[in-house]
Amino acid sequence: MMGTPLRIAYLSILATVAVTTPGAAATQVHAITAERTSVAAPQLDLPDPTPPDYSDPTNWLKVPKHPKAPRHRVDVFYLYPTSYAMATPSSPVIGPVTDPGMRAGAQESYDRQATAFAPYANIYAPYYRQIDTATKAQMPQAEQDLLTAGIPTTDAIAAFDYYLRHYNDGRPFILVGHSIGSNVLANMLGGYFKKHPSVYSRMVAAYVVGFAVTRAFLDTHPYLTFARNSTDTGVIVSWNTEAPDFEGVNPVLDGNIGLVINPLTWSHTTHAVPATESLGSLLPTAAGPWIRANHYADAQIDLAKGVLICSTCDETLLATHAAALR
Repeated sequence: MMGTPLRIAYLSILATVAVTTPGAAATQVHAITAERTSVAAPQLDLPDPTPPDYSDPTNWLKVPKHPKAPRHRVDVFYLYPTSYAMATPSSPVIGPVTDPGMRAGAQESYDRQATAFAPYANIYAPYYRQIDTATKAQMPQAEQDLLTAGIPTTDAIAAFDYYLRHYNDGRPFILVGHSIGSNVLANMLGGYFKKHPSVYSRMVAAYVVGFAVTRAFLDTHPYLTFARNSTDTGVIVSWNTEAPDFEGVNPVLDGNIGLVINPLTWSHTTHAVPATESLGSLLPTAAGPWIRANHYADAQIDLAKGVLICSTCDETLLATHAAALR
């Protein structure tokens, strides 16, 4: 694992692709489950909880060309953000992994997020079932968390278990998620990894971005550690971004105070870090492909709010380009 933390420090700066934009916080609706009170399961017509067959290659968004003999010495296990929406009123509330709309959204997310790791790591990304975006948004946060802890998390654990048994071959790995993908990763960290310490010992870092990782969550799971610097391993990395003039309740945090590390400096200091310190961000274009923009995003930690402040992104331009891609 020698040299890996520094490599990951570089990668994470590139991975500010979608999470260091002012609009990112306004589009997510997830928060950590540790602070939630117990709730009854919502009355929905849910599918069979049996996970997809991950021996079927069509149930994977991405595996290396030679998945059992990849080129890099470290792996990335990636979970995409919310991508499923019911096509008709009669569509299932939790869609199948074969849903075309979800697959298209998952591919778009992969292109703008996971590709930052592609030159340096072998990427394994399963399709996993998700809750309809509109239905979930109408639920209290506790019910959203309960549903996410069910089928989406069960699918992801099944895929991860298959990856470990058939693809990983003992290599160190990085977990990467965003939005609901990070919610699922938090569930895995809080459950699966407690039961599998030998697997956890190979984890370089878990990028739980676009989701609130709180002190209470770590207190509930004391074997987990939040990153302190660029050389830490076996740690959680997280940030949630706001524009300087954002007011109101951040829907990612939902009233919680998230832990934050600055992805430009790998520190917890609160001074403003200029965009010149950023190695780059991946940005959408009207033509379709994602392009790298050097020195695009600045970053400053706001400890009181538990967020990362970014002032240099053109939110209107980003929204226009993103709309053109859909």
